[in-house]
Amino acid sequence: MAEVDVAPTFGSELKDGFKPASAWAANGISWLDDIQAFYRERSAIEKEYSTKLNALAKKYFEKKTRKSASLSVGDSPTMTPGSLESASLTTWTTHLTTLEARADEHERYGNDLVTKVAEPLKQIATRFEDVRKRHAEYAEKLEKERESSYADLRKVKAKYDATCQEVESKRKKTESAFDKAKAQSAFQQQTLEMNNMKNTYIIAVNVTNKHKEKYYHEYLPEVMDSLQDLSEFRTLRLNGLWSLAAQLEGTLLQQSTGQVERLSQEITRNQPHLDSMMYITHNMGGFQEPPDKVFEPSPVWHDDDAMVVDEPAKIFLRNVLNKSKSQLGDLRREVDRKRREVESMKRVKQKIRDGTENKDEIAAVSQVFAMQEELHQVDRKRLTSEVETSTITSAVGDVTLGAKSHNFKSQTFKIPTNCDLCGERIWGLSAKGFDCRDCGYTCHSKCEMKVPAECPGEQSKEERKKLKQERQEAANALLKPAGTPDHVAELPNLSRTNTMNSLSSGYAASAQRSMTGPLSPAEDTTPELPAAPISRPTPASTLTASTLRKNRVVAPPPSEYISELPGSAPNGPPVSRTSEQKGKMMYTFEAGGDGEVSVPEGREVVVLEPDTGSGWVKVRAGYKEGLVPASYIEVSAPSALAPQHTGQSARPASTYSNSGSSIGTTAPAKKKGPAVAPRRGAKKLRYAEALYEYTAQSDSEHSMAEGERFVLIKEDQGDGWADVEKGGVTKSVPASYIQVV
Repeated sequence: MAEVDVAPTFGSELKDGFKPASAWAANGISWLDDIQAFYRERSAIEKEYSTKLNALAKKYFEKKTRKSASLSVGDSPTMTPGSLESASLTTWTTHLTTLEARADEHERYGNDLVTKVAEPLKQIATRFEDVRKRHAEYAEKLEKERESSYADLRKVKAKYDATCQEVESKRKKTESAFDKAKAQSAFQQQTLEMNNMKNTYIIAVNVTNKHKEKYYHEYLPEVMDSLQDLSEFRTLRLNGLWSLAAQLEGTLLQQSTGQVERLSQEITRNQPHLDSMMYITHNMGGFQEPPDKVFEPSPVWHDDDAMVVDEPAKIFLRNVLNKSKSQLGDLRREVDRKRREVESMKRVKQKIRDGTENKDEIAAVSQVFAMQEELHQVDRKRLTSEVETSTITSAVGDVTLGAKSHNFKSQTFKIPTNCDLCGERIWGLSAKGFDCRDCGYTCHSKCEMKVPAECPGEQSKEERKKLKQERQEAANALLKPAGTPDHVAELPNLSRTNTMNSLSSGYAASAQRSMTGPLSPAEDTTPELPAAPISRPTPASTLTASTLRKNRVVAPPPSEYISELPGSAPNGPPVSRTSEQKGKMMYTFEAGGDGEVSVPEGREVVVLEPDTGSGWVKVRAGYKEGLVPASYIEVSAPSALAPQHTGQSARPASTYSNSGSSIGTTAPAKKKGPAVAPRRGAKKLRYAEALYEYTAQSDSEHSMAEGERFVLIKEDQGDGWADVEKGGVTKSVPASYIQVV
C-alpha cells in the first residue's frame, strides 16, 4: 500500500455525507465485537488445539467475506470496490492465514487472549460507540439548527407577507373609511411596520445564508473530521490489541515465529488513514451546495430587495445595530478564548496519542468535542451579530455614531402608564415594557426598537416630569388624526320621569364627575348615543380611543333630588309629631350591620333623621327604628306643613356618564336597589396617598399635592377615576395618581 503525503479528510471531501460516514464508523465499531467474540471463542478453541483452530479460521474468513464491502467502502458506495479490500481487512486476512498454520495453541495462551485482548476490545468498543453516538446526536442537532434557521426565515417571511397584506387592507380602508384622516394615519403606521418587517426579513435572509454557509463549510466538516479521527483512532487501538495478540503468539509459539513476524509487519503497514482513503475514493460524489436564499416580495405587496432607509426605518435599524455592536466585541473575545481552549486540548490529545502524556485519550477526545460544541454556540451568536452589523452598515452606514441610546431596563408597570412613543396604555402584571434609568422614558416591549436614540441623560425628578408631559403630548399628537376638533361632540338632551328623590353619595360622586350640564326635563325616552364619547383627560394624557367607554345614563347626585324641609336645618326647631316627615320604600332593604333595619318594598316609614350627606336615613317602620340607604326611600313632604320653595323643587334631568354600563336595557322582573354607600364605622377606613400633584379640572374633582393623604371611598371601577374624601367632601381624583396605603 502506497504512502500519501497529505491524507484527505471527510470534511473536505465528503461535505454532507455524515450519515453514511457515521454508519461506516458504526460498522467499524460494531466490528470490534466480532473481533472480541473471535478472541473469546479462540480462547476456548485453543484448548482443543489445532482441529478447532482451523474451523475457527474458516468461520471468520466467511464473516470477513460477507462484511468485506461494508467495512471497506460502506453500505452504499458510489463506486463498487470489486475485489479490493481495505487495509484493515487485508491485515485481518493475513491474521487468519497465519492462524491456519498455528495449530498448537495451549491453555495459557487461550487465557491470555481473554484477559489481554477480548476484554479491552469490549471496553473500547463501548466507549467508541458512545463517542460516535455523540457525534451523530450533534450532527442531528446541527441539521435541526439549519432547518430551524430555514423555518425561522419562513416565519419571518410569513409575518412580512401578513404585514404587507395588512398594509393593503389599510390602503383599501382609506378609500372607503368615513374618517379619512384616521384611516390614512393607520395606513401610514402600518406602512412603517411593514418597512420594519421587510428589513427584519432581509436581515433574516442574510443570517440564514451565513448559517447555511457555516453549516456546510465549517460546522459539518468539523464533525465529519472528528468522526474520521474517531474511526482512525479505533483502528489505531485495534492495531495495538492485534499487536498484543501477535506478541502473545510469538512468545508462546516459537515454531510459528516466521509467520507471526509476517503478521506483525502486515499490521504495522495498516495505517489508520488508509481505510479512510479507500472509503473516500469509493464514496466521492457530485456535491452541490444549496443556493443562497434571496428576498422574495410578498404576493400582495410588490417590492424590491433594497433596505428601507427612511427616518423611521433608520431609528429601527439604529437600535438593532446598537444592540448587535454592543455584544459583538464580547462574543468575538469569547469565541477566541474558546477556540484557544479547543486548540490546547487538541495538543494534549496528540501528546497522549504520541505516548508523551499518560492520560485517557478517549476522555480527551470527548472533552475536545464538548469544547467544540460550546465554541459552536458562541460562534453562531457572533456570526449573527456580525451579519446584522454589516447588513445595516452597508445600507445606512454606522448610524449609531453620535446617538444617545436610552439606558432601558425591563419593567412591569403596576399603575397605569402610557407609552411615550405610541401613547397607548401600559398596565397590568402582564403588561411588560421598558423604562430608561436616566431620563424615565417608558415604552412597550414592542416599541423598544422604534424609540429614537435621543436620551438627554440623567434627569432630576422635576425634569423627568416635564419630559414626560412633552413626550405624552407628542405621542397623543400622533394618535390624533389631522383635522379632528379638540372639543367633544355636543350631547343630546335627555329626560327621565321622577322615580326617586335621593341617591347614594357614591353614585352622586360618579354622576357629578360625568355631568356636563343640566338636561331638559321631558318624558323618559331612550337617548340616542352621541357621535363621540365624553371623557376627561387621563392623568398622563388625553384618553385614547381604546380607553373611551360607552356612555350611560346616570342619575344626578342626591342633593339635586331632596328638597330641604322645614326644621331639617342643623339649627332649626325640632319637628313636632304632628308634622312628621314620611316616606315610602322603593326597594326592599335587608339589614347588613348594626343600627340598620330591614324594610320591604312599598312599606311606609317615618323619617326620624334625614340624610346629612352620609347616604343613610334613620326611619321608623312600625315599632322598629334603624338606618336605611337614602337611595332606597322616597321622601314626601309633611302633611301638616305647607310646601316651601327651596329652589330645587323639581328633579333635574339625567346626564351622561363615561362609565361602561349600557343604556336602554329592559328592566329586570325583580327591582334591585342601587349601590349603597358605606357607613362610617361599618368597616375599617382605607386611605390613599397622592403620587403626583394634580389640579382639579371641575367642581367634581379634588386638587392634590404630592404625598397628601385622603380617605378612599371608592376605587377605580374601570373609568380611570377614584372617589376620595377630603375635608368631609367626597370628590373624584385620577386613579393612577394615587396609591392605597
